[in-house]
Amino acid sequence: MKKYFLLSMMSSVVFCKGCSSNDENETIITDPVVGPPALLSKITTVYYDNPSNPETTVATLEYNSQKQLSKIISEGRTSVFEYDTAGKPVKTNYYKADGTLEYYAAYIYNGEQLTTVNSIYSNSDYNRSITYNYNNGKLSGYTQCQSGDCSKPSTSTYTYNGDNIATEIYVSGGTFSFSTKREFVYDNKLNPFSYTNKYFRTTIGGAYVLSPNNYTSEKISNKDNAGNWIPNQNITYEIQYNSHQLPTQVIGKEANGNMYVKYNYEYITQ
Repeated sequence: MKKYFLLSMMSSVVFCKGCSSNDENETIITDPVVGPPALLSKITTVYYDNPSNPETTVATLEYNSQKQLSKIISEGRTSVFEYDTAGKPVKTNYYKADGTLEYYAAYIYNGEQLTTVNSIYSNSDYNRSITYNYNNGKLSGYTQCQSGDCSKPSTSTYTYNGDNIATEIYVSGGTFSFSTKREFVYDNKLNPFSYTNKYFRTTIGGAYVLSPNNYTSEKISNKDNAGNWIPNQNITYEIQYNSHQLPTQVIGKEANGNMYVKYNYEYITQ
C-alpha cells in the first residue's frame, strides 16, 4: 500500500496522493437506488520507519446526502470538497489546524476526463498545477509543475496489467532529481476506495487507489547514476477482509520480516 498516503492526501492534490481512475474504465457497479454497500470512513495508519517509535496517523472521511465525499480530517487539517450537478469535483478547500484556508484546488475537465488540477495559494510562489495524461481511456500518468514555466516537473507514469497498475515510475523534479519504480502483484478483492468518486481517486493517484484490487506485494527500485534500476525493498502485504470483500486491515512487512506499515480501515453504510 502507498506509504505516507494520508500525509500526502492532506497536503497536496495529486493528492498524491487516487477502481479505475477514468470514466471509461469504471469497474465498480452499484445499484443506483440502494447505492454502495459500504463507504470508507476512517483510515488508521501506523508507519514503522522508526520501529522503536512507530508513527500513527488517523484520517476520517465524511459524506453528504448524495454519498459524495464531502470532508477529510487528518492531523487537525481539513479538506472540504465541492461538486457540480453532474457529481464532478470542482474545488477542494484545504484548511490548517487553526481553521484558516491554506490553499484551494480547482479542477478542469475535457468532457468526462479530469485534465488539470490547479492549486492556488495566497502567495503565488507556492502555486502548482498537475496535468493528467491518458492512453486509450486509461490514466497513464501525470505531470506536476511547481513553477509557471514548468522547467523542472515531477512526473509519474503507469503501466497496466488489465485494470490494475503493474508498474509505477516516479521522477522527482527540482535540483536533486531521483527516480523510483514500484512493481505490484494483486489479489482479486475490492480496494478500500472502490466506492469513492473516480475523480477523487485520480487526484490521489498511485496504484494504491487507482487499481480496482489490492496489491499483495510491492517491489521498490531506485535508478542509479548509470541509469540502472537497483532493487531497494520487497514488501509483502497480509490483508483481512469484511463481508463486503473490502480490506479491514493491511500489514506490510519487509523481506526480512520487519514491519513496514499497517492500515486499519473502517466503513459506514448510509
